[in-house]
Amino acid sequence: MGELRVRSALVTGANRGIGLGFVRHLLALPNPPEWVFAGCRDPKGQRAQVSGHSPPHLASAEVTDPASIKAAAASVGERLKGSGLNLLINNAGIVRANKLDNETLKDMSEVYMTNTIAPLLLSQAFLPLLKKAAQGSPGSGLSCNKAAIVNISSNGGSIKEVYLWEGIQAACYRCSKAALNMLTRCQSMGYREHGILCIAFHPGWVKTDMGGDFEDKVREFLAKSVGGMLKVLSNLSDKDSGSFLDWEGKVMAW
Repeated sequence: MGELRVRSALVTGANRGIGLGFVRHLLALPNPPEWVFAGCRDPKGQRAQVSGHSPPHLASAEVTDPASIKAAAASVGERLKGSGLNLLINNAGIVRANKLDNETLKDMSEVYMTNTIAPLLLSQAFLPLLKKAAQGSPGSGLSCNKAAIVNISSNGGSIKEVYLWEGIQAACYRCSKAALNMLTRCQSMGYREHGILCIAFHPGWVKTDMGGDFEDKVREFLAKSVGGMLKVLSNLSDKDSGSFLDWEGKVMAW
């Protein structure tokens, strides 16, 4: 088994839930990154306080605001001082648990903007730093230790499975995650020549605020999910880029 060894990582949606879990786990690694950027809307807010072996570097990033994204990329670039960004984890996401008959233009647009368009814009903005990290890393082939874009998707975006339809229709959320999966495939093809690995993850049906109080016997604990994803990331290579995997490394149905 490999070990994730990166000098820098940025996680969006790091105020709570899976994003906060990623930040805490990265800081607790045997060889933690020198730079862990916790991207959040309000870096000075109470939820931005993260406990760990060392504090993360907070980055103000409103993922639905292109100007904020560009400013965050510039700020991260200045702090890294030319070394590049190894790991971009596009985790920020929202859900609207609407029935199909009462889906609205407003909800569909907001969810799609946060869950699909924002990961595109973030990846574009941080691409120069990801390229720099890939170019400055030894060895050939793709690896998360060199440079990677990790898009946090969901089995809710699986067109084949349409998981829990009777309980939670949430068409806007499902459509946004299905589109995010396609974005991941496109990124894997477009960024392969730059040495950047791209992957989509289903983190499991995790117990977080976003998941609400809906109970299901298969819901996973946050630490188990995030720890599993980091373990999978440490072992990915060229053949995995563009895949849709779950937190245990199993291939998900498109």
